[in-house]
Amino acid sequence: MATEYDLVVLGGGTGGYVAAIRASQLGMKVAVVEKRQLGGTCLHRGCIPSKALLRSAEVYRQTKEAALFGVETESTTLKFPLVQARKQKIVDQLHQGVKGLMKKGKIDTYYGHGRILGPSIFSPMAGTISIEHGNDQENTMLIPKHVLIATGSEPKILPGLEVDHSFVMTSDDALRLTELPDSILIVGGGVIGIEWASMLADFDVEVTVIEYAEHILPTEDEAVSNEVQKLLKKKGVSFVTRAKVLADTIQKDSQITLEAEINGKKQSFQADKMLVSVGRKANISNIGLENTDIVVDHDVIQTNAFYQTKETHIYAIGDVIGGMQLAHVASHEGIVAVEHMADQAPLPIDYLQVPSCIYSNPEVASVGLTEKQAKERGYDVKVGKFPFQAIGKALVYGETDGFVKIVADKQNDDLLGVHMVGPHVTDMISEAGLAKVLDATPWEIAHSIHPHPTLAEVFGEAALAVDGNQIHG
Repeated sequence: MATEYDLVVLGGGTGGYVAAIRASQLGMKVAVVEKRQLGGTCLHRGCIPSKALLRSAEVYRQTKEAALFGVETESTTLKFPLVQARKQKIVDQLHQGVKGLMKKGKIDTYYGHGRILGPSIFSPMAGTISIEHGNDQENTMLIPKHVLIATGSEPKILPGLEVDHSFVMTSDDALRLTELPDSILIVGGGVIGIEWASMLADFDVEVTVIEYAEHILPTEDEAVSNEVQKLLKKKGVSFVTRAKVLADTIQKDSQITLEAEINGKKQSFQADKMLVSVGRKANISNIGLENTDIVVDHDVIQTNAFYQTKETHIYAIGDVIGGMQLAHVASHEGIVAVEHMADQAPLPIDYLQVPSCIYSNPEVASVGLTEKQAKERGYDVKVGKFPFQAIGKALVYGETDGFVKIVADKQNDDLLGVHMVGPHVTDMISEAGLAKVLDATPWEIAHSIHPHPTLAEVFGEAALAVDGNQIHG
């Protein structure tokens, strides 16, 4: 028996379930097909559990530093099983919330492996969804007017660095650790690698980051990357850049050992564990793309600005189309896609207006072009930079490292990019995102009065600094 829907969403992660809710609001009959759990990677194996662990690491570090605030404690003990239990409690609560949202929106949820079928007795077009449930259960057939592919991604593995889930781990494995190692090698100095480096260092783990590129966080403004590396070094994190891991040298005994080639010379490394953090790959295999005319290039699905594939009734969003690979981006892409299906005339996303965040200590947040990118695009730039050290609230918090940097067009004063590193910047970047959406100038940002004392004053001062008019520096 087959059931008809206006929309079937393949994947119940952040992008998929948000799109389903928006479609329901627009009056569509909607189903979500999820292989594992609603909420997807972000809720169960990414954003939320990792931030829960980072928060515990932050509290542990702050407790050890309590004497600086006049608070004396006899001892500080980390009980990692309780850290993991708190993380799981948060995940479970949010998971129940997502299921409640599906019920509220009258959205049907099917659990199993969904696959797109080609033209068949069910439909003359590709797009019928066959759901495999396993356990010799008959497949469920769904016949939608539209399909939205939101199957997400999984950790990428480098050739030769096969994961054994014990010595060699992905971030999925690291989230399931029952006890902390004494030492760890992190291969990859991107966003995920740096968050884990920061967290584990705060948990008193000896951390070494091995990065192939010239510097860590290669997509961030170079001044920000340098500041993060400097501050993590103060925590005890070791960094090796321009390093190629030689996979054939890996040995496992009581520890893992390997060699890396650095500037033509080999160097040996040893630790209890190794975390491979070299990006993520789209989950597009075995979902029936071969039964359609959908175009795949560089291992991601190709779409137009409204996320239509070559099969115009089939859309794709999130990590499967590459791009920024952020949960909030996937959610907004899903909304745009669904509104386009419903002829609501949505605006395409301008990705230069999308903030991105790194939840390490120090935190990092940015929106728009880096200084280097702006110059490469031919802009004549002017830059304002202001340190947290000159902000009273930062002194109150005891967190004075970092800065805010603003990149503007010297010709017309347009805001090109904002780059932040320091305390709570992931909570502050939305002001910069709004400034980008409204095409604000540094002058307008500076003349938006920032209350005192707040950390956000640093943004106003950085805007003044673009023209050399900062007050406190």
